[in-house]
Amino acid sequence: MSEKPLIIWLNELRREDGAKVGGKNSSLGEMIANLESQGIAVPGGFATTADAYWHYVDSNDLRAKIAGTMQDLKSDHSNLAKIGQKVRDMLEHAEVPPALAEQVKRAYAEMAENGEQARVAVRSSATAEDLPEASFAGQLESFLNVQGEGALLHTLRRCYASLFTDRAIAYRVNNDFDHMDVALSVGIQRMVRADKAGSGVMFSIDTETGFPRTVLINAAWGLGELVVQGIVDPDEYIVFKPFLDDESKKPIVEKKVGAKERKMTFGAGKQPLKTVATAKSEQHKFVLDDDEIMTLARWAARIEKHYGQPMDIEWAKDGLNGNLYIVQARPETVQSRRDEGKLQAYSLKERGEVLVKGLSVGASISTGPVQKLDSPAEIDRFEEGSVLVTGMTDPDWVPIMKKASAIVTDHGGRTSHAAIVSRELGLTAIVGAGDATLRLEEGAEVTVSCAEGDTGFVYAGECAFEVIDVSLDDIPKTKTKCMLNLANPAAAFSWWRLPADGVGLARMEFIVDNLIRIHPMALVRFDEVEDADARKEIEVLTRAYPSKPAYFVDRLSRGIARIAAAYHPKPVILRMSDFKTNEYAELIGGRGFEPEEENPMIGWRGASRYYSDGYREGFALECAAVNMARDELGFENIVMMIPFVRTLDEADRVLAEMAKHGLVRGEKGLQVYMMCEIPSNVILAEEFGKRFDGFSIGSNDLTQLTLGVDRDNGTLASLFDERDPAVEATIADLLAKAKKAGIKTGLCGQAPSDHPAFAGFLVEHGIDSVSVTPDSFIAVKNIIAEQEAKLK
Repeated sequence: MSEKPLIIWLNELRREDGAKVGGKNSSLGEMIANLESQGIAVPGGFATTADAYWHYVDSNDLRAKIAGTMQDLKSDHSNLAKIGQKVRDMLEHAEVPPALAEQVKRAYAEMAENGEQARVAVRSSATAEDLPEASFAGQLESFLNVQGEGALLHTLRRCYASLFTDRAIAYRVNNDFDHMDVALSVGIQRMVRADKAGSGVMFSIDTETGFPRTVLINAAWGLGELVVQGIVDPDEYIVFKPFLDDESKKPIVEKKVGAKERKMTFGAGKQPLKTVATAKSEQHKFVLDDDEIMTLARWAARIEKHYGQPMDIEWAKDGLNGNLYIVQARPETVQSRRDEGKLQAYSLKERGEVLVKGLSVGASISTGPVQKLDSPAEIDRFEEGSVLVTGMTDPDWVPIMKKASAIVTDHGGRTSHAAIVSRELGLTAIVGAGDATLRLEEGAEVTVSCAEGDTGFVYAGECAFEVIDVSLDDIPKTKTKCMLNLANPAAAFSWWRLPADGVGLARMEFIVDNLIRIHPMALVRFDEVEDADARKEIEVLTRAYPSKPAYFVDRLSRGIARIAAAYHPKPVILRMSDFKTNEYAELIGGRGFEPEEENPMIGWRGASRYYSDGYREGFALECAAVNMARDELGFENIVMMIPFVRTLDEADRVLAEMAKHGLVRGEKGLQVYMMCEIPSNVILAEEFGKRFDGFSIGSNDLTQLTLGVDRDNGTLASLFDERDPAVEATIADLLAKAKKAGIKTGLCGQAPSDHPAFAGFLVEHGIDSVSVTPDSFIAVKNIIAEQEAKLK
């Protein structure tokens, strides 16, 4: 018998004990010892050691037999299944040595409570697991709800055997680990009764973009295995880390309710676990409340700080005592190792018909023929370079995933196996697409795009796209600020590495269109909505919220905050809604609240709506969302901007309307800008300047109204030009007046990137900032630097 310890209690382990008990168990010990004092709860237990594994192997005379069998593995892995099964049989049917069995039983007995044998989670932890170079996550077996000495010893043998699953063998070969250099520790941890509550996974970094200042949390009802396996579509929460220490703020920048159609709970006898359908009420309800989301986010940040690196963490809530627990934590191994000095941007040049959509993984684009598989056993018929379409994946799918150009799954969230492995492989992937296996046709050429934010799209046909490699080391510094135009909150984090001076234009109507989709007046006056289909759709979209207006305020505030988070504390200029009436009518329930206009471009839009009886209640919701984003969520870097202000009286009426809702210029650091896009704004610039903190030139509308050219009229397209002498004279006049009055100025539009000379004109006349789309940021930054150099 070995004289070295065969079991060690988790609270006696530390991070450096990975060689004894593997990364998973040593990490649990590290957290119990160092983080429980910070309020982080980790269930206790014990772990068998690597020495215990070798004692088990040698007591059954298996070392030479295993080594000899593994030498028979062919280089093409054609006999992998046979070899793996042979070794697993050796290990699973061996006897547990008396010394090991006795120590395990004695420690297990100490975990009993109130005379009842403990329910435990039994997890495998390889001694080479979770090294930065190689994540063994998902390669080994874990077992939940194990109760009784006999069941525990049987599970111990199954864990030892799992060191030689086909996927674990292939993984070691691919990562150059010697099979006989890796041992296995078994962690026995008190079971959290998540079967009566919920559980999930969280990352202390944005998994798709590497944005380091957020925590991503996935949550589902019951035990967490279905989240990891990608069987359920979980809730998703995103929290901004820099505000976590401020108890007055709840910086949850996204709350998305998942379908959660099934959950794993406790079974009985030989079936300790079972999967059951969730109740409709559970499907429509958030698993966690805001306080619980904040608690988990704070824990994630503390764990990350302690380990000094981004972390991948599993959590569970006990339904009996209501407490939250951390049950695993390991280093994140994808985004944290990327080169921050480089940015690769994908951009579609054309789009086909949208066939399916789901959650995007990464930010790339791939094309190929659809190939639908039901099982990883079908690997022989999978054609390399095809788009793999399946219900979900587990570790057995990895060899096929390595051959795919992209992957699309019906189920799963951003922390599912398919998502994690796709990131590691650099694979374009869409998860949680719902019915991709039904809607995509075998052999059809498709384009899988994850370059458009949180939502991934599968387009018909092979769409053209480009890939731009950008070095962030070569971007010049400029006196003129260069900001970004952002519209979709889901894509905001994609550009965090760009050295922008903030966001010069965040369009509220785009946020409404992307995240809310319902006309605000249809929520305020739901009883007046006559369209039966619209009423039904509104009921479905708002069911997780206490009221229909609350849906609008909550969704909009978090969408605004997500954009504000990307560049905090730099300013984010939020343009209040500027839908035209025909665009508003297209929102769900909108037709009954919008008039038909001959020319919506110069109709009931922008500021004129905010104090009107036909929209005043809708504007109140917009103001409530801004208040929530600034006060409750904490983003005081949000600057409000009012569009299409025709007269001084209209400016006063809008500011008064805002004040009714607690939004007063100058209070709580609130700045209010105005879009300068109407000739009257330029003519009376000094007077408008007394009412606002800054002007943002809307070059499209200003050109249209200065030249009398309908910008949407193709026949007149040749006349529409921001560089026309009349337009340039108008802009020069505005910039001169604003400079004299000490008013900040900016321009948001494509003209500076399309026409370098126009950028020079703006710089020459002293504009303070230019705001452009992210894909043209570097080009414009270089142009501005060149123009500034010429002026010197």
